[in-house]
Amino acid sequence: MAIEPSTTTTPPGAARSTASVAFRSALDVIRDVEPRVADAIAQEVTDQREMLKLIASENYASPATLLAMGNWFSDKYAEGTVGRRFYAGCRNVDTVEALAAEHARTVFGAAHAYVQPHSGIDANLVAFWAVLSQRVETPALAAAGVRQVNDLSEQDWARLRAEFGNQRMLGMSLDAGGHLTHGFRPNISGKMFDQRSYGTDPETGLLDYDAVRAAAREFRPLILVAGYSAYPRLVNFRLMREIADEVGATLMVDMAHFAGLVAGKVLTGDFDPVPHAQIVTTTTHKSLRGPRGGMVLCDDSLAEHVDRGCPMVLGGPLPHVMAAKAVALAEAGRPEFGTYAQAIVDNARALAEGLLRRGAKLVTGGTDNHLVLIDVSGYGLTGRQAEAALLEAGIVTNRNSVPRDPNGAWYTSGIRIGTPALTTRGLGTAEMDEVAGLLDTVLSAASAAPAAKGGLSKAKHVLDAAVAEQVAKRGSDLLAGFPLYPGIDLS
Repeated sequence: MAIEPSTTTTPPGAARSTASVAFRSALDVIRDVEPRVADAIAQEVTDQREMLKLIASENYASPATLLAMGNWFSDKYAEGTVGRRFYAGCRNVDTVEALAAEHARTVFGAAHAYVQPHSGIDANLVAFWAVLSQRVETPALAAAGVRQVNDLSEQDWARLRAEFGNQRMLGMSLDAGGHLTHGFRPNISGKMFDQRSYGTDPETGLLDYDAVRAAAREFRPLILVAGYSAYPRLVNFRLMREIADEVGATLMVDMAHFAGLVAGKVLTGDFDPVPHAQIVTTTTHKSLRGPRGGMVLCDDSLAEHVDRGCPMVLGGPLPHVMAAKAVALAEAGRPEFGTYAQAIVDNARALAEGLLRRGAKLVTGGTDNHLVLIDVSGYGLTGRQAEAALLEAGIVTNRNSVPRDPNGAWYTSGIRIGTPALTTRGLGTAEMDEVAGLLDTVLSAASAAPAAKGGLSKAKHVLDAAVAEQVAKRGSDLLAGFPLYPGIDLS
């Protein structure tokens, strides 16, 4: 399961693999210009090798994917689409963009793929405007008397929404596991749309499809958004499409977190969004294990509108990143990627079971996908304190809200953990139980620090240095058996 270097042509007995030579040479070239950057890159590899990476949205890209980003494609402007560029000299960009889109269509079974978005948020913006472009004839901003976007008042936004027609969005609330681009008011999605959220059942933490249906009937959104960034269960996209069709909405699915599980055919049938949604967005890193970037998949009715992402939302695409997307998507089409995707889910379940045996409180009581959400209030901690304490012990996580979180989105009451990265390194279910033990050891030993004005702090924690050192050592010993990029030597 661990990532291996690209196929090497180095003669037997050579000191370094082809990948080692490539990365070492690249650092040498960088060091000649700015040694501090080269040192930071090398240190990042060291840190990632030594720490337990449990951030659900992170992974390790293959050497081939990483190397595909560091090349002369970075020098190209390529606004437009394949064969229809606003700059001359883009035939090689056309090649890699077409390959990336071809692999995406094949891997996901999609009618159309647009691989230019720079991030998941960009992909969502392209999707929003594609749906709006398809549904309504929007007047020019100037004709609507609009000033610079940053100068818009709430009244301006309300007037724009009225100009654009039924510009309503129904998406999963942030504390229930949705994403800030699903209508969170401070985000542009919450400005563009008259927005309403659906949550989860207060008792089980699970999606209540009857409640979503009732909200859709009452609100009648233009776009119904499904997908999540911190929901540890599966979503029935067939039911979500039925709800959308009933109220005349477009179903948009943000599968940024679980795209690798879809590509690996772990999520199929009702749980695969591509056959059910008119438009699907994703990042290309996370569980998909590619470069940082975004992508939009859609049916034929939206293809021409999606392809106007540049200049509608995006500037020039990043050809070097599209090249890396093509490589990563080719890797995702291999049979071994399906084995990897299944192992992600098996490991997440084992991690959840290990935590539950130790008395941890988990949102929804477990997981069906790649992530686990721990309610750390049971340990007497906020999410911010837990995150910092775990990092002190060599475990990288991120704090996250839990449903109806009393600590809000900054301090939070939860820690979100995921298994894509450790699964890439080759750790299995037995190791996940040991990881669960390390997590519980730190969280049980940590406590809230006294606040300056009395009471307990929500931000600062106390953790015995001996516990942090012991856990870091146990984690390092565990990872030693699963080396990261074992064929790459930078020394």
